[in-house]
Amino acid sequence: MPVPQAKLDALAARIAGLDLVRGGWAGAARTEALARLGAMGLPARRDEYWRYTDPADLIAPQAPRAATFAAADEPPVFDGIDRLRIVFVDGVFDPALSDDLTLAGVEIELLSSAGQTDIHWAREVYGVLEARGQTPVQRPLAALNTAFAAQGVLIRATGRAARPVALIYLHRSETSDAILHHCIKVEAGAELTVLESGPAAARFNKVMEVDVAAGGRFHHIRAQGRDHGRRAATHLFARLGAESLLKSFTLTANGVLTRNEVVIELLGDDAVAHIAGAAVGDGAFHHDDTVFITHAGQRCESRQVFKKVLKNGAVGVFQGKILVKPGAQKTDGYQISQSLLLDGDSQFLAKPELEIYADDVKCSHGSTSGAIDEVALFYLRSRGVPEAAAKSLLVLAFLAETIAEIEDGTIAEDIRLRLHNWLERHGR
Repeated sequence: MPVPQAKLDALAARIAGLDLVRGGWAGAARTEALARLGAMGLPARRDEYWRYTDPADLIAPQAPRAATFAAADEPPVFDGIDRLRIVFVDGVFDPALSDDLTLAGVEIELLSSAGQTDIHWAREVYGVLEARGQTPVQRPLAALNTAFAAQGVLIRATGRAARPVALIYLHRSETSDAILHHCIKVEAGAELTVLESGPAAARFNKVMEVDVAAGGRFHHIRAQGRDHGRRAATHLFARLGAESLLKSFTLTANGVLTRNEVVIELLGDDAVAHIAGAAVGDGAFHHDDTVFITHAGQRCESRQVFKKVLKNGAVGVFQGKILVKPGAQKTDGYQISQSLLLDGDSQFLAKPELEIYADDVKCSHGSTSGAIDEVALFYLRSRGVPEAAAKSLLVLAFLAETIAEIEDGTIAEDIRLRLHNWLERHGR
């Protein structure tokens, strides 16, 4: 089917001001991504997986203006955790704010410099997982990223990392338009934790490709916020080997428009993938989680746990799919998406899907939307808990299942504190 001219025109306008980085081991991947993009065009509202989210701000030639947020009423997220800091300011690596990129058990390089060499381990990852993730659903913004990203990090875990790697995204310019691409390879038996935080830019397009070898373990915890005017489209592509594990949790607080896409392939037997997200929004807030998990190995386990708390007209979207391929017997797939609407103006749009081609599986999905439980609220108030505090307790209890996916207790407690502070600022 020919690509509608409107999508091609939008693509031409979007890339007119972008430079294609040439040469090096990543050159071929960028050229191939540009060809994929030309065959797709940019997303439009009439596309099946964009009908709940208007991509106009994400594909516009110029980034919409977004004011920066400078209040210091609470320390930066993960600030109390011993970690290696890698800082990007409006999408550009800042060596002065970053730590030395030396960490036991891990090799860290910058895409901007390592990408110009002829041979590199990241050649097996950069653009490879993104290209695999284009089928059966097209993801044009990810292809755009692969083609034009000049900044990012390449992380290879060869053992158990001595401490987490923190990717910190600072937003300083109200018109910044950042494109970052990270490649992560966890070797057999290795373990790595990556933390992400910060608003990044007025508009942010990020791809993270993660290759976890047999027996490897990858933990990913992300906090998106607090600049409310920002817009972001992020993508996590992952490939899991036998007996490997990937756990990813995302906290989103505020932001005019956020779309987080996750595409995971469980290729090896006995692999485990848990994806969770907690989103809290007030007013002009549109948050979209789109997840696609493919089970190809036997006895694999996946969990999708997403919950959103919405008020004053905020909108939450969840599109989640579990695909079980022929031969992927003993699959255990679980998917839950829920929203807590704190008023009558907000809305939650959900599209859960199961597609199963094996006969010995256990797969389930569920989606609910509702208000605070008045019986539970009455119970707390009858025991002397003030109404505002009672509502906070019920909201935090609602989100608890997502936070439980974080294995590190210190990080989980930090996330709970951020949610509590958000509820305090927004009056429940």
